[in-house]
Amino acid sequence: MIDLRSDTVTAPSRAMRTAMAEAAVGDDVFGEDPTVLELQAETARLVGKAAGLYVPSGTMSNQLAIKSHTDPADEMICEAGAHIMNYESGGPAFHSQVQLHPLQGNLGVFTAEQVEEAIRPRNVHQPPTRLIAIENTHNRAGGTIFPLEEIHRIHDVAERHGVQLHLDGARLLNAVVATGIPAHEWAEPFDSVSICLSKGLGAPVGSVLCGSETFIERAHRYRKLFGGGMRQAGIIAAGGLYALRHHVDDLRWDHERARRLAQTLNRLPGIEVNADDVHTNIVIFDVDDQKGSGAEIEERLKRAGLLCLAFARHKIRLVTHRDLTDTDIDQAIQIFQKVLA
Repeated sequence: MIDLRSDTVTAPSRAMRTAMAEAAVGDDVFGEDPTVLELQAETARLVGKAAGLYVPSGTMSNQLAIKSHTDPADEMICEAGAHIMNYESGGPAFHSQVQLHPLQGNLGVFTAEQVEEAIRPRNVHQPPTRLIAIENTHNRAGGTIFPLEEIHRIHDVAERHGVQLHLDGARLLNAVVATGIPAHEWAEPFDSVSICLSKGLGAPVGSVLCGSETFIERAHRYRKLFGGGMRQAGIIAAGGLYALRHHVDDLRWDHERARRLAQTLNRLPGIEVNADDVHTNIVIFDVDDQKGSGAEIEERLKRAGLLCLAFARHKIRLVTHRDLTDTDIDQAIQIFQKVLA
């Protein structure tokens, strides 16, 4: 079975498993796990921040950031299709009691002008705008890259209004590999950055939240409150360290394979996908009514030996990852041609 549902389905390699088995460990709740400390420091250096905090998931990382930046009844600006808005179970409302102000972006990208218009005036009748979240790359928009120039323009607006910036960089390193722009340059305008280790990088567990020492101290307290304190977590943190040191450059193969899939799909009747919009490792394509619903096509592809996800009634998402080979992509192309042609 060829699995294109997500880049979270990867299994640790033999070398990664060895690194995990041999990791030095301690009690991380006491701050005594050397491998966790090493992972936190290395990730913080990567994105140019003072400190990092290892957490079980990207969702927890984002939610800790929101909680640490805001007070109840504040408002946060994000893109309408953002992961924070759609796939974190209403966490901002539950954990932080903040209101979301979604902006309609183009392929996940909104503008400084939209932000300027959305920031609330200081008024007792309106919630204060405290935080802006940018997702880069953008999952629901198909792995698109948020332009760095626009990020800096948004930062200037945020700074002028005293609003914080958070980067949901679950797949930030995909943007790094696709553009050649270092991670610290992408992260520099932001007050906090979340990096996921268990997506394209192929580690089994975890994300790292980075920011100032004061910010991370506050987030650490909320990690405990949210139940995210772990003990001998070095065993899983070692997988993240291995991924950061050995897997980043390999992301280029995921990007190339995603473009191959998009180019093939673009030639099939009744399928709509713009290969130029495939920036990284995610392909989202539309199917017309005559071919059936997304759920029906998902089931037909599954019976043919390929797993994918129906993203909406007529949208299908494919995600390439490090456990796929060129042969797998060749077979996937044959399945698409057989089932969808």
